[in-house]
Amino acid sequence: MLAIIETRKIFAGETEVAKIVFYVLALIVLVIFFVGVIRRLVVYNRGRRAPNFAWLRRRDPRDVPEVSERPTVPSSLVTIATNQTIIKTKHKVGVSHWLLFWGFIGLFLATSILSLDYDVLGNASRIITGHTYSFFQGPFYLAYNAVFDFAGLLALVGTVLLASRRWFSKEPQLDYTRAQKPESGYSRARIVIGDHVFVSGLLLILVTGLLIQGLRIDGEHFPSFEQWTWLGYLIGKGFAGLGVGAAAARAVHAWLWWVHVGLALAFVAYIPWSKAWHMLASPANLAVRDFSNVRRLPQPPADNAGYRSVDDLTPKELLGLDSCTKCGRCHVVCPARTGGAPLSPRDLILDLRQLADHKHGIPLLFDTETRPSPTGPMNEDGCLAGEVVVGETLWSCTTCMACVEICPVGIEHVPLIVQLRRTLVDQGAMDPTLQSALQNIATQGNSFGKSSRMRARWTKGLDFPIVDARTQHVEYLWFLGDFASFDERLMDISRTLATVLHANGISFGILFEEERNAGNDVRRVGEEGLFEMLVEQNMNAFAKASFDKIFTTDPHSFNTLRNEYPAFGLDRPVSHYSELLAKLLFTGKVAPGNLMRKVTYHDPCYLGRYNRIFEAPRAVISALGCDLVEMPRHGVNSFCCGAGGGRIWMDDSVLDERPSVNRIKEASTLDVDYFVVACPKDYAMFSDAVKTVGIEDKLKVVDIVELFAEATLSSALVDV
Repeated sequence: MLAIIETRKIFAGETEVAKIVFYVLALIVLVIFFVGVIRRLVVYNRGRRAPNFAWLRRRDPRDVPEVSERPTVPSSLVTIATNQTIIKTKHKVGVSHWLLFWGFIGLFLATSILSLDYDVLGNASRIITGHTYSFFQGPFYLAYNAVFDFAGLLALVGTVLLASRRWFSKEPQLDYTRAQKPESGYSRARIVIGDHVFVSGLLLILVTGLLIQGLRIDGEHFPSFEQWTWLGYLIGKGFAGLGVGAAAARAVHAWLWWVHVGLALAFVAYIPWSKAWHMLASPANLAVRDFSNVRRLPQPPADNAGYRSVDDLTPKELLGLDSCTKCGRCHVVCPARTGGAPLSPRDLILDLRQLADHKHGIPLLFDTETRPSPTGPMNEDGCLAGEVVVGETLWSCTTCMACVEICPVGIEHVPLIVQLRRTLVDQGAMDPTLQSALQNIATQGNSFGKSSRMRARWTKGLDFPIVDARTQHVEYLWFLGDFASFDERLMDISRTLATVLHANGISFGILFEEERNAGNDVRRVGEEGLFEMLVEQNMNAFAKASFDKIFTTDPHSFNTLRNEYPAFGLDRPVSHYSELLAKLLFTGKVAPGNLMRKVTYHDPCYLGRYNRIFEAPRAVISALGCDLVEMPRHGVNSFCCGAGGGRIWMDDSVLDERPSVNRIKEASTLDVDYFVVACPKDYAMFSDAVKTVGIEDKLKVVDIVELFAEATLSSALVDV
C-alpha cells in the first residue's frame, strides 16, 4: 500500500500545451506590468529636483514630532501595516481595508511560495540532480493551506464590505460631482467605470479562486488531509450537497481555472495603467512623507515664480498624485467646498494626475474625466495655474491643512496650491482686495495700511509702560501680529493680555514700530518675494532687541516664526500665548477663581492642526473652572474659520455660506454660553458670524485671555 503524501498537483489535469500557454501569458503580463512600472519610475525620476532634494530628508533632532519631524522608516512601516491613516477617521472603512490589505498580501505570499517550490526549486533540482524536489507537502502543505485559506477569507470579507460601500453608499465623498463646473460640461463616467472594474476584478479573482479550490477537493473525493484546507473543504462540501459529483467538479474546475488565471493575469497587467497603481504608490508615498513640507513651504522653481507646467512638479509630488485613491475625504472636509467655493482638493489632484499621465505618455485605462472641449486636465498646452486649474479654485483655499491631515495616503495638497498661486501672483491675476492688502504690507508692514508708528497705539490706556525690547532686555519678546495691533475689536484684548502678564511679573517687551507682518499668509498667498522681505525686516528688528524667547498672539505668525524663520537665522524658542497662560497656572504663580462657565473651544488651524498645540488652551479653560463642551469637529478635525491663506483679505460674498458661519451654527447646537478662541483672526471672523447667524445675545465670542483675566484679576469680561 502506498503511503498518502499530503500534497496536491500544481497543474492538475492541464496538458503540456496548456502549461506552455499559461507561462507564455504570464510572461506577456509580466512584461506589460514592468513596462508600466518602469515608465512611472522614469517619470518620477525626471521630476524637478528641488535644492537638497531627497526622498528621505535627513532627520533633525531640533524638529518637533508631528510638526516638522520626518517620520522614521520603521514608524512609516507601522503606519502602512496597521492602516492607521485609513482607520483614524473612517473606522469601518479602515478595518475593511485592513482585511483586504493583509488578505491579499497573504495570497501574494501563497502564490510566491508555490512558484518558489514548483518553478524554482522543482526545475533547479530536476536540472541539477535529475530528480524533482519539493517542500510543498506534508506538514508544510497542511499549514500552508490552513493559513492562506484564512488570508483568502480576510480578503473576501474586506472586498465585499468595500464593494458594497462603493456600490450602494450615498456618502458625499463617493460623489464625483466637481466643485468647479466647467461651462462646456464634463463627464466622470470613466472614473466610475474604473472604480467598478477595480473592485469587481478583485472580487471575481477571490471568488473564482475559492471556487476552484472547492471544486478541486470535490473532484479528488475529499482526501481527509484536505480538511486543513478548511475553507476550500467547506466550499467543496457545499458543491457536493448541491449534487455536484467528482466528475462534474473536475470538468467545471478545468474551465473555471482558466477563468481565474485569466482574471488574475489581467489584473496584474492592469495595475500600473489604472487606479490599481495606488496599491504600490500609496505605501511608497506614506514612507517618504515629511510633516515639515506644509509647515515650512518649499521654495519656488529656480526658473519660474511658481508652477506653470507638470515639468515643475517634483518626484515626490508626482508620486503623491499617483497615490490618490479618490476616497473623497479631503473633498468633504474642505471648508472652501463646504461653503460653495469651486475648490475640491480631490478634483485638484485628479486634474493634475490626468494631465501629468497624458503629458508623460502613460495611457490611463478608465479613471479619466472627459470634456467636449480641451479645458482643465485636457488642456495639455495650457498653464497649470489659471488654465488647467482655474484661478477661482486656487484662490478659494484657506490653507487650513484639513485635506492634508485627513488624506490616508499622505498627499500634500497645500504646497501644490501655493506653488500654483505663485504663478497667479506673478501674472497679477488676483482679487483687487488681496492686491491692496499686499501693497499695504509692502509699504506699511501691515495689511491694514496704517502707519507703522501706530502699531503700538493699543498700549494707550494701560496704567503701566510696555517695555521696548530694543532698549531693555526682556525674557519674552511679544510678537503681536497685525490684527492684535490694529483691529479696534482686538486692542482691548491685547491690553487684557498685557495686564495679565504685568500682574504676574512676566518680563516682556515689544518691537513697537519695527514689527512687521510675519508673512505667514503672505507666503501662502504666493507672494514669496514679499515674504522674504518681511522676514529680512523682522530679523533685523530681532537683532536690535534683547530677549530670550518669543511668544505671539497670532497662530499664523506663530507657525511661520516657529517653522520657517529658523531657515533665515532665528534661533530663539517661539511659543503661543496660550502656552504662556498654561505655564502661569501650572507653576503655581496664579490661583484662579472658579468661573463655572459652560464653554466650547475652537482650535485654530495654525495652532492645532499645523503645530499640534491642543492641550494648553484646554488646560487653561479647565483650570479656570469652565465646563468645556467639545464641538463635533475639534482637535485635528477642527473646522476652519475661513481666514487663512489670505482669504481674510479676499471677497467672500460669493460663497453660499462662510466657513465661520458654518462653525458658529455647529457651536449653536451645544448648550454653551461662550465660544472661546485663541486667535485674533478667529475673534474677528466669529464675532461677525454670530451676528450673521443672529445669536450674538445667546453665544458670546471671547478670547481665552479674557476668561483668564476674569478668573485671576476679578475683572469683568471685555465688552466688545
